[in-house]
Amino acid sequence: MLKECIHHSSDKKWAYAYDCDTYCLRLRTKRDDVDEAFAVTGDKYDWEGSFQELSMEKIAADRLYDYWETCIRPEHKRFSYGFRVCGGGEMLWLIEDGIFEEQPSPPGGYFEVPFIHKVDLFHAPEWAKQALFYQIMPDRFANGDPDRDPEHVTPWGEPPEGESCFGGDLQGIIDHLDHLTDLGINAVYLTPVFKAPSNHKYDTVDYKRIDPAFGDKRLIKKLVRECHERNIRVVLDAVFNHTSERFPPFRDVLEHGEKSKYKDWFHLYEFPVEVKDGIPNYASFGFYGNMPKLNTSNAEVKEYLLDIATYWIKEADIDGWRLDVANEIDHAFWREFRAAVKEAKSDAFIIGEVWGNSLHWLHGDQFDSAMNYPVTNEVLDFFSSSGRSGADFAERVNRLLMRYPQHTNEVMFNLLSSHDIPRAATRLNGDKRRLKQAVVFMMTYIGIPCVYYGDEIGLDGETDPDCRKCMEWDADRQDRELYDFYKLAIGLRKKLGALQDGRLRFLHADSEKGTVVYERLSGSQHVTVWLNNTEETVTLSHPMKAGGWRDAFSGDEVEIAEDQLQTELEPLGFRIMFRDI
Repeated sequence: MLKECIHHSSDKKWAYAYDCDTYCLRLRTKRDDVDEAFAVTGDKYDWEGSFQELSMEKIAADRLYDYWETCIRPEHKRFSYGFRVCGGGEMLWLIEDGIFEEQPSPPGGYFEVPFIHKVDLFHAPEWAKQALFYQIMPDRFANGDPDRDPEHVTPWGEPPEGESCFGGDLQGIIDHLDHLTDLGINAVYLTPVFKAPSNHKYDTVDYKRIDPAFGDKRLIKKLVRECHERNIRVVLDAVFNHTSERFPPFRDVLEHGEKSKYKDWFHLYEFPVEVKDGIPNYASFGFYGNMPKLNTSNAEVKEYLLDIATYWIKEADIDGWRLDVANEIDHAFWREFRAAVKEAKSDAFIIGEVWGNSLHWLHGDQFDSAMNYPVTNEVLDFFSSSGRSGADFAERVNRLLMRYPQHTNEVMFNLLSSHDIPRAATRLNGDKRRLKQAVVFMMTYIGIPCVYYGDEIGLDGETDPDCRKCMEWDADRQDRELYDFYKLAIGLRKKLGALQDGRLRFLHADSEKGTVVYERLSGSQHVTVWLNNTEETVTLSHPMKAGGWRDAFSGDEVEIAEDQLQTELEPLGFRIMFRDI
């Protein structure tokens, strides 16, 4: 066995409390190098009396490594542990002190979990696991009150340009809530609604005022209230990394320079504060001088922003925040933000915009979730053609899964499209069969699915601003067959409990063709998903215990002969089967 590949550490990725009673341990070994792995555990105060050797399950594999996991329920909420691995006739032990060919005397030098404290656990709101999100850009969704239209409004449906305003508003969202409930949506995420000069509103001028083009405080409260009456949660977008250059404190800085009482609210490099040759002499979002960066370590700034965070929870009863450019703000601020938000509403949901590995923010002291763009990219790349093998796709997805503990994966914010990337229909080359496969994957994958407005009726679009087209409300110009498919897939997501909190494991991934089979397994239900990402008919089979299996779409019973399920899939076809345990 290759010792250099055997790895474990006691951080949150490899060792974590799933709940107050259950602790999960992960181990990494070289791909196909280890035949068996065990966790050896015991109470440090009574090792002999509490000793357990727990068999570990291989839960994932990527190109280089196998990943193993087991869970323990320690009687006294504490334990010491190490690992025993076997392969090629060799046996090794791994403890905190290193790797040994003979078992070290326990418990000295072993890894240790001193005590499982409830207050230290990662805990996202329970409702989030059952959430089916829908993202809305208010200016592009529906115009419910033309009297609020800004000057020079662009006619609805014309191709958007960078500065286009189309007149969408909060009343338009209220008017179309039936669309969301019919689709099966139970949570919405709105891009910013606060007063700002742009159409996207990511350049805030007044955080306590709804932009007049969208409505007012009365209307946001009405929207939230009517959503709640339909069992739809509402999450707003918080832009705390930067503001508009028209933000009053920044205007004061521009006017008074070093004498401004707000000069420490921003990261200013020199005076006078200005933009030279297109580059600001102060920190900003990117190099956009019209979006100066806030100094969130400043006490006054923190007090100001934390007041905003709790104000809209108390005032409008919103259900959480999506945090823009979250990775560019200091961790200390987010810890205080979380404490304030959770005190105001204990089950508020906090989603961070982080485009890469988000683990640093997901230890239970900052965010509940993060936008899962790495999975978005893998899914759209795989289903956009038949050029990649199922094995390559499974390995890449497994590597992403192993970034996070199970309970974190269960609430990651998964999406195929958003206002910041080309729409899924475009990235999948307009092939509706491929789009359906991607939708099936995202609705059966671990985490929270989010539908970007219009994807369900066939909107396409390249990068910004094309991905921010107006919603199409003329039924004759909507893809109603695609809409019905989205509705069906969302219904399955809500019906099959294992899709909400079950573990995910690939059962088959072809090394040449683009075929995969994976399972979602909970304590009460087993779901299998079969995907054929090729242009030819294929027959797939996998060992399955007979009895109780049904087709998720038709409800028909699935016959299994000699504990082997075999199914034929059409080109770019799929099948979902389930049974209750």
